[in-house]
Amino acid sequence: MSQQLYALDDSLLAFPPTEFALTDPNGLLAVGGDLSPERLVVAYQNGIFPWYSDHDPILWWSPNPRAIIETNAVKINRSLAKFIRKCDYKVTVNHAFEDVIDLCADAPFRDDDTWILPEMLEAYVRLHHQGHAHSVEVWQHGELIGGLYGVAVNGFFSGESMFYRKDNASKIALIALANKLRSIGVGLIDCQIQNPFLQSMGAVEIPRERFMQMKHSALNIIPDHKFWLATEIAVS
Repeated sequence: MSQQLYALDDSLLAFPPTEFALTDPNGLLAVGGDLSPERLVVAYQNGIFPWYSDHDPILWWSPNPRAIIETNAVKINRSLAKFIRKCDYKVTVNHAFEDVIDLCADAPFRDDDTWILPEMLEAYVRLHHQGHAHSVEVWQHGELIGGLYGVAVNGFFSGESMFYRKDNASKIALIALANKLRSIGVGLIDCQIQNPFLQSMGAVEIPRERFMQMKHSALNIIPDHKFWLATEIAVS
């Protein structure tokens, strides 16, 4: 198989097949193009996402292996379960998308430069307004203390980033998202690349080919617009 980085045609939305991604762990596939909603939707439909740093061109990735969380397999240890029972957090969907993505970009626990550049932020806000990108917010006494955002296409949710300001807030956002998706038969949260936090919450790595098969089997589960209307959701 040819090992080359594909340059996208600015006039076309097509991506090369994911198996053409370079064999580095994160699966760099292509460079160029733009962050238009149309291109982003096509990317996510094909298991591809953008990720790049300031002063870099737009880079597109399809990792192998791929990190996922099955919505019926989220790990809640004893101490977290006890915390959930006692906390006074409230969880909502799509109440504060722009605030969530802003706070994800500036999360204080990050020890490197953010990849959520201004143009990325603007692109995902556009996706949100078109009904493809969604946020989960965690509140305490009216203060936004945690959350996550991602893209929902073709019956699965691709998580992009999360933040927390109070204990366990991002964990509770993830648990609530899994509960909401599972309620309509969505079995897959795409976590893209494994990290210790995701692993502690039940994320596993699977071959990219298996991920693409799971993604394809989810095509018949497409939440309608009402599913993502701003609402409060349960954690337990």
